Amino acid sequence: MTEPEQAVPGVDATRPSPARLYDYYLGGTHNLPVDREFGDRLKAAVPDLEDGIWANRAFHQRAANWMAAEAGIRQFIDIGSGLPTQDNTHQAVQEIAPSARVVYVDNDPMVAAYAAQLLAADGTTAVITMDLRDPDAVLGHPDLRAMIDFAEPVGLLMTAVMHFVADGSDPWGLVRRYVDATAAGSYLALSHFTADRLPPTQVQAGQAVYDRATENIHPRSRAEIARFFDGLELVPAQQGAEPDVTYAGMWRAENPETADSDGARGLYCGVARRP
Repeated sequence: MTEPEQAVPGVDATRPSPARLYDYYLGGTHNLPVDREFGDRLKAAVPDLEDGIWANRAFHQRAANWMAAEAGIRQFIDIGSGLPTQDNTHQAVQEIAPSARVVYVDNDPMVAAYAAQLLAADGTTAVITMDLRDPDAVLGHPDLRAMIDFAEPVGLLMTAVMHFVADGSDPWGLVRRYVDATAAGSYLALSHFTADRLPPTQVQAGQAVYDRATENIHPRSRAEIARFFDGLELVPAQQGAEPDVTYAGMWRAENPETADSDGARGLYCGVARRP
């Protein structure tokens, strides 16, 4: 039995979890044999999987940095944050604004177990173990309330997480609930898995892995993903472009031509302002 299996109460070591699979795809060490087994199956079936995961991670960092540098955001809520990895949100934004505050939210008990690696020594970060499908509990959590001033603009980061929420849980309404809790001038960064450009066999392979995981995956179309930004002002993906959702690799990419890979087209994304 591995150390994480022994040390983390509440972890089901017989089923992969989205947070641990994501960690494995990124080359992390906070995953279990079951995650590596199923992750290898999916990587074999979907050759561009890791490319898409890295494209999403890069979008997350670019969006957070843009909010801090261009929009002046100084407080962030990273929902579905996953396990500690390189260039975590607070490390990225604090290079621009050292006093920026970040609250990480995830429902995987291993995130809480490794929370020390997500906490800044100066008290500018917090980690809470909550399910995003209970926005009232998340938004009312005392640790979040102590860190986030909802009278000031907030950066909401919801990258590669809403595709784990089924239609029956109203994912669009959930995102709206979080956005509505923020002040005017807040921003939402969201990315979401799509099957629009994937062969059916690869979609089936993904479904087979996540059917065995702690959360199922629900790929959505471009139009369905664009709905998450209804009522918000989308930021153009590139200077001079029309505001719209785009592929994960393309948003504010330094070199759009090289960023527009097959893997990066596995997720749509956008950044939008609350008017």
